[in-house]
Amino acid sequence: MLRSMTAFAHVESRGDRGGVEWEIRSVNNRYLDVNVRLPEDLRGLDPKVRERVGARLGRGKVDCTLRALPGLDSSGGLPIDHDLAARVAHAARAVAELLPAPAPVNPVDVLRWPGVVQAPAPDPERAGHAALELLDRALDDLVGMREREGGRIGAVIRERLDALAAEVPRLRGMLPAIVQSFGERMRARLADPGPSLDEGRVEQEIALIAQRMDVAEELDRLEAHVEEVRATLDEPGPVGRRLDFLMQELNREANTLGAKSASIVTSRASVDLKVLIEQMREQIQNVE
Repeated sequence: MLRSMTAFAHVESRGDRGGVEWEIRSVNNRYLDVNVRLPEDLRGLDPKVRERVGARLGRGKVDCTLRALPGLDSSGGLPIDHDLAARVAHAARAVAELLPAPAPVNPVDVLRWPGVVQAPAPDPERAGHAALELLDRALDDLVGMREREGGRIGAVIRERLDALAAEVPRLRGMLPAIVQSFGERMRARLADPGPSLDEGRVEQEIALIAQRMDVAEELDRLEAHVEEVRATLDEPGPVGRRLDFLMQELNREANTLGAKSASIVTSRASVDLKVLIEQMREQIQNVE
């Protein structure tokens, strides 16, 4: 199953004594690059977080952020240091007076100031266990989103692949007529008044040129690569690198087809093939 490398997940767990939330973002990258941001009192979780992410994801740049959520006081509200909040708000208004068109002070920004919300210090061991359990939930959501996006990418690739596969037998059926037309044009040109040429030599030259024009081998390899792409799309696990390599091989054959072309038909077909291959390659850049 294809997986996209672009996804997002956000989960949180909150209680009266506080809670935690995970935010995970992933984008495409050649390798697995995990960046972990943790609260100071939970820094020790870093190796375990990386281990769990590495067990679930194969590639991508992954940003994992854990935030502590404050608990409620006995009245059901947030425990706030009102003196510190007042000083932060006063300082914000003082800075605003220095600006030509300041925005009003946002109370939520004041609450975010360190120390304004007086959350009780959690037990590190208990909080760490809860954070890792919540991380597994976040990774489930992230992988699910990757798989859904991967399914959409796979549908696009298969559509382009079917169009490419249909072009190969069409070209193969036209090759004899193309070669015959080329030979007739060569004979007509050589029939013009001029130095007499040996008929056998003329036929030999036409045969050599026709041989250089023969693209049957390239078409065979195109068909083989198409089948390999189809098989790779159905493989479990990360397949992005293999698909990227196969796109390079398909593009190589399409380029050779264009280089050997002696007909407007094959020239256009080469361009059409390269457009389809590039469209697939763009999608594959985001496949795990």
